[in-house]
Amino acid sequence: MNEIENDIWETLHRHINSIFTQDVETYRATTSPELSLYEWFVTPHRQDGLDFHLFMIEHGWAGAMGDFRYDLWEPRLQVYGDTAVASYTFMLTIADPQTGAISHRHHNESRVLVKAEFGWQVVHVHKSPAWQAPHHSP
Repeated sequence: MNEIENDIWETLHRHINSIFTQDVETYRATTSPELSLYEWFVTPHRQDGLDFHLFMIEHGWAGAMGDFRYDLWEPRLQVYGDTAVASYTFMLTIADPQTGAISHRHHNESRVLVKAEFGWQVVHVHKSPAWQAPHHSP
């Protein structure tokens, strides 16, 4: 892996971790204000901007879930000049703070990053089920 690829993966991990650790400063530094994203488990519509995630981060949604770790399965990085596409299967493992029981959540994910003035920033996120969804809507 070259220096540019290392920088992109480091930025991506800082970005993802900031969401789960309520680190608003790092989230803002690693995310473009022009963010667009599709999160199938939240809404079937595109969300634009930082407001949705900032609300979630600032209100401690991740802190309520207990201890966590995440893994990126089969990561792939495609770099085209000042644009990069990272794709992988995201798995979140959570230890329930009350019982200690372990649970897992997973989905397929792509994040597009661009080289901005102060480093790489996420500009687009697309998440889809990691299971075969029905071809037709219910």
